[in-house]
Amino acid sequence: MDTMIVFMLGSVIGSFLNVCIYRIPLEKSIIYPRSSCLHCGKVLTIIDLIPMISYILLGGKCRYCKKNISIRYASIELLTATLFIFAYMNLGMSFKMLEALIIISFLIIITFIDYDYQLILDKLLIPMGMIGVVFIFANSLLYDYLLYNKIADALIGSLVGGGLLFLINCLSRGGIGWGDIKFSIVIGIWLGWQHTLITLLLAFILGGIVGIVLIAFKLKGRKDYIPFGPFLSLAMFINYFYGDQIIYLYLEWLL
Repeated sequence: MDTMIVFMLGSVIGSFLNVCIYRIPLEKSIIYPRSSCLHCGKVLTIIDLIPMISYILLGGKCRYCKKNISIRYASIELLTATLFIFAYMNLGMSFKMLEALIIISFLIIITFIDYDYQLILDKLLIPMGMIGVVFIFANSLLYDYLLYNKIADALIGSLVGGGLLFLINCLSRGGIGWGDIKFSIVIGIWLGWQHTLITLLLAFILGGIVGIVLIAFKLKGRKDYIPFGPFLSLAMFINYFYGDQIIYLYLEWLL
């Protein structure tokens, strides 16, 4: 029963994330006006907006003008619901699960906006960073963490994350964007310095693999820009759930 509730919650949040992904880069309100068809402009009703189900029932077409609706909207709803279930299965109904759901939501928005526009916006990074600070204090109270240590870890993490990418930016003469640098600072706030290092390493490995595949299949040229934000997002997600195991395996191999 809880699994179904989490799945439904994820699909509803995914629908809202679609609104954010579309409207935030265009500097439109994510609250008003109500959603409408991108083709005919008709205001959509509840029947048109049931996550995933409406897309299936309507055959992937607008109920009014019969133009095709991008499957991406339903895919993002399904992706969000699936990742919410993943968080629930790993963390249960807990405060840590709430933290994970917030991270997942931000990562999905950042990933798709960066993919579409090659931008990682401050209006996303600032609230994500501020919420990360709130969770530092909340986790210290709930789990008896030493607040001083958590704050120091977050500060060092943000310096390590932003500093390393800034250095790469300088050495590569702009190969890393400022949005990626600021995103890494926020990752440092959430994860601390050790997990931030792992996140950056994973992001570069994932980005390198995807880049090689795209070039091999001639989908991208060697000088074509590939957004780095999606790889940072995926790496942060992996590290949030498996970072401790990765550190343990690395230390075991090293020693």
